[in-house]
Amino acid sequence: MEAVETNPNPVVVEDKIEEPVKVDYSQATDGTRVIHDDPWLEPFAQTLRDRYSTFQWWKKDITDKEGSLGQFGLGYETFGFHRVEGGLRYRDWVPGALAVHLYGEFNNWSFDSHPCSRNEYGVWEAFLPDHPDGTPQIPHCTKLKVAITTGHGRIVRISPWTRYVTMDPGNPVMDGVYWNPPYEWTYQWKHERPPKPDRLRIYEAHIGMATEHQKIGSYKEFEVNLLPYIAEMGYNCIQLMAIMEHSYYASFGYQVTNFFAPSSRFGTPEDLKSLIDTAHSLGLYVLLDLVHSHASKNTLDGLNQFDGTDACYFNGTHSMWDSRLFAYDRWEVLRFLLSNLRYWIDTFRFDGFRFDGVTAMLLTNRSVGELPNDYNGYFGSQIDGDALRYLTLANHMLHELYPFIITIAEDATGFACLCRPTEEGGVGFDYRLGMGLPDKWKKLMVLKDEDWNMGSLTYELQNRRYHEKTVGYVESHDQALVGDKTMAFWLMDKEMYTEMSVLSPLTPVIDRGIQLHKMMRLITFALGGEAYLTFMGNEFGHPEWIDFPREGNGGSFHYCCRRWYLAKDPLLRYQHLSAFEKAMLKVEIENPFLNWKDVYVGIKHEGDKVVSFEKAGLLFLFNFHPTKSFADYRVPVGVSGKYVSILDSDAKAFGGHDRLDSQTEFFTEDYGYYGRPYSLLTYLPCRSAFILKKID
Repeated sequence: MEAVETNPNPVVVEDKIEEPVKVDYSQATDGTRVIHDDPWLEPFAQTLRDRYSTFQWWKKDITDKEGSLGQFGLGYETFGFHRVEGGLRYRDWVPGALAVHLYGEFNNWSFDSHPCSRNEYGVWEAFLPDHPDGTPQIPHCTKLKVAITTGHGRIVRISPWTRYVTMDPGNPVMDGVYWNPPYEWTYQWKHERPPKPDRLRIYEAHIGMATEHQKIGSYKEFEVNLLPYIAEMGYNCIQLMAIMEHSYYASFGYQVTNFFAPSSRFGTPEDLKSLIDTAHSLGLYVLLDLVHSHASKNTLDGLNQFDGTDACYFNGTHSMWDSRLFAYDRWEVLRFLLSNLRYWIDTFRFDGFRFDGVTAMLLTNRSVGELPNDYNGYFGSQIDGDALRYLTLANHMLHELYPFIITIAEDATGFACLCRPTEEGGVGFDYRLGMGLPDKWKKLMVLKDEDWNMGSLTYELQNRRYHEKTVGYVESHDQALVGDKTMAFWLMDKEMYTEMSVLSPLTPVIDRGIQLHKMMRLITFALGGEAYLTFMGNEFGHPEWIDFPREGNGGSFHYCCRRWYLAKDPLLRYQHLSAFEKAMLKVEIENPFLNWKDVYVGIKHEGDKVVSFEKAGLLFLFNFHPTKSFADYRVPVGVSGKYVSILDSDAKAFGGHDRLDSQTEFFTEDYGYYGRPYSLLTYLPCRSAFILKKID
């Protein structure tokens, strides 16, 4: 049913006022159901209808012409190079080409020996029959490209659907490789996908820099060395960066050249399958950091100017990123992107995606300049309708085909309805990144501790849209890129080089840094979202910053690795931060609170720098004051009984001062406080946090 529109202005009839009829949006099927939970959306009901109608029109048109949206997303089965009965078939969309020829090692790099034919839609294809002995004309793991004749001459390109791309030493241009290993060389799946977690504890990781050695790490090294550690720490999901092939390593994987090829820097496609299968055996979900917001400008080994024109897959260039922007209104571009999603799930068994650059996709200014921050902006002319429709189609297809799927949007605007189901009028993401949280923490780094505002902090931590889930985090990879530094380095800076030994006296700077590092992560974990994320190494306070080998640093790997030995060394204080993170995650595993909807923030005392809140039957207490500890501090609580501490940041094992007795029992009093019917008295040491749980 459609939500019924009524005239909002009362009509006078014979001195009687006809009251407007209230619209029931709870059962609306026209894209306005989201208004039921957010009445402030009602002035934009028609825009919601228009967006939903356009999405439905495209879905129907695709279904009529391709069979279904899901079938449309199976382009990876027919485009590119494929073994078929009796031979090998090639197919590519090259609308601007005058002629297309296959070109590779298999034909001694002949430009003219293997021509393709064109259909009315600009799709070129060729069939290569097997040799008499049944072997394919193109052997496995041989170099393969496409020679394209344009109005300006001949160009050589890599098929956009190529599944393996390599780079020879000394050659900055990558080569397409035909990947079709014999059965005995293919990875055989051993484990089932784990159940879909309802409380995500995400470990963001980069395969190449996951080694402590100054080199590029491999899929195998990550599988053997990191996966057991991640699971043991208590995370239940890994988010893998830089998997999609990129010729420029220092781009952190965000200048993608080959969308269907897992990066060969780290190993083979079979190695990646093994990594994911092992992750699943450990109960870990695996998300792909997906880049559909833009593509590398590379032509010789990328997607840019594939047919010799500036058009084809793209429509414009990003002014800051110097990369190409997809034309989301073109049929074959939609096929390419939707098929890319299905390919990573069907072939490698990824469990979901973190969509990069969603803000740049949604805005016509590509997030250069002012960003919208209210409903007029979210529903105004700044929004790119084509990109919005693609994201809606993508989420709709993924959730319809794969009930286990998880999608996360990297959006900095707070875009309304981004994380609501498509059938309600939303874009369909499951989560959005809480990008304001690390910005908030970074702002606090330049203030005196006495100037930290508790009300502002708790507001930012809870500032998210109703019924739209958020991934909370203190820092991801973004916060540590060259020019910035990790949060631990913000807190402790150069003293991390000389004062982290447990054999040396605890300096004021290191003491402050260790205590605040734990508190910041705990309050963000508990209050900042329905999911939690950390970038690898930051859980133990990794120092310095991230800088990939590049011309500007002499190709150095010094800042492009992880110093795991720091957390393992019993003589260094990094162990304390690692131990706290593990204990913090364990508390949530045993007392699920991440996705708990009801939170009651009691105290936000600016003078005392104290915060208290209740969530999932737990009482969280924080004293951010740099010097003041409080005896018999009264805190509000909603349920009477006996409470005990289940996590104490001040414990000696976590680098604290052990000022609380872990055996202390706390009893509530019938004394109403801060709007709660009961309260209890506790000791609150400065720069400490702890969690109380009712046991009786």
